[in-house]
Amino acid sequence: MSGFADALRAVGMSDTESRRKTHLFERCAGALTALDAGGGPTTRLAFFVPGRIEVLGKHTDYAGGRSLLCAMERGFTVLAVPRADTRIRVVDARRGEHREFTLDPALDTTRGDWSNYVATVVRSVARHFPSAHRGADIAFASDLPPASGMSSSSAMVIAIFLVLQTVNDLTHDEVYRAIITSQEALGNYLGAVENGRSYGSLAGDRGVGTLGGSQDQTAILCCRAGVLSRYSFCPVRAEGEILFPVERTFVVAYSGVAASKTSNALHQYNEASLAVSEILGIWNAATARSDACLADAIGSAADAGIRIHALLRASRSQDFTPRRLQDRLEQLLVESYDIIPHAATAFAQDDMVRLGALVARSQRGAETLLGNQIPETIALTRLASENGADAASAFGAGFGGSVWALVSAERAETFASAWRQAYRREFPEAEAHSEFFVTAPGPGAVQLNDT
Repeated sequence: MSGFADALRAVGMSDTESRRKTHLFERCAGALTALDAGGGPTTRLAFFVPGRIEVLGKHTDYAGGRSLLCAMERGFTVLAVPRADTRIRVVDARRGEHREFTLDPALDTTRGDWSNYVATVVRSVARHFPSAHRGADIAFASDLPPASGMSSSSAMVIAIFLVLQTVNDLTHDEVYRAIITSQEALGNYLGAVENGRSYGSLAGDRGVGTLGGSQDQTAILCCRAGVLSRYSFCPVRAEGEILFPVERTFVVAYSGVAASKTSNALHQYNEASLAVSEILGIWNAATARSDACLADAIGSAADAGIRIHALLRASRSQDFTPRRLQDRLEQLLVESYDIIPHAATAFAQDDMVRLGALVARSQRGAETLLGNQIPETIALTRLASENGADAASAFGAGFGGSVWALVSAERAETFASAWRQAYRREFPEAEAHSEFFVTAPGPGAVQLNDT
């Protein structure tokens, strides 16, 4: 298993985290043995699929806006053995939980269980790529806190797809080659799979229940170690990379409050997306246009943003108040067209004072305009600043989840300890379920050679 650590170091992961992944791969190997997976060690496939940090870009992707992203050094280790039949057996090596599926275009799902994400991918592969006839025995182990806003669900979707893509040689499938022309296109496709949208000629279905975009999938597949990546969406477009300052690192705090996407929490998450759809519908109806996403509408004329605001003030939506729609539009405009371009420049110029002010503005927008923050994440951003972070912001779906803090690398562990202690004093119950850790921008999803 030490070969996996060497391979991860070769793509930019730190020594400490590379060694830690060895233990996760060992768990995966043990789980495959317990599963009685056939084929022997020479046929095993190995992958690392990271979580991501949304540095900036809160709920911007499905509107066609911008994000500033990086992969993190935590994620999923995956070992898989190809099968000759269409069965897919998946085991969570840390929990010992096992699920079974068949490559079936009508495969059912169980909402509220991690199997929902696996089944959605399996069903989509069977529907979209008829040449896929082989299943696999798959073991995964993750060091991402679940439902933490770090994209553990999207990482699982990608991990399962990469296994099925490899065992079925989908990169040589005619349908695949016509549709998936780049890693960005693959991220866009998997975002559509997860959220139930059609992608080109490939029909969508019910997905996993979320109405998001493809930010998470793009970051996980396309980001590289040591850099921040700037993207815009609908479609995915790379806008450049920024070298991450080597003297700094991220400390990530999971609040201990799960950012669940089931029941009422799913409704709260989807509300922000539905508001964007409502705004676009109002614009298209008033202008007789057919813009595909809100960013297209905003970019259609120099005064489009002002005109959309005027339409929203007079709106008679059955589901949203005029104020709610105006707030949702304003958050998108400020985050995507003002904060992110200037923050990218501040990062590139190592201007931490300016960066901190811009990130604080983004956080205020999440609290007052987007409305997806909770007392715990609001406190974590404040406590990070009080303990000397250059910048700090909540990220992910919201209504729980995590906060990142940018700090000096040499004092990261000391900062993490102080940050956690301060959080414990204010939220002792949540802190008992929280997790604080250090991560640099890590490599995107990668297939590794087995050893």
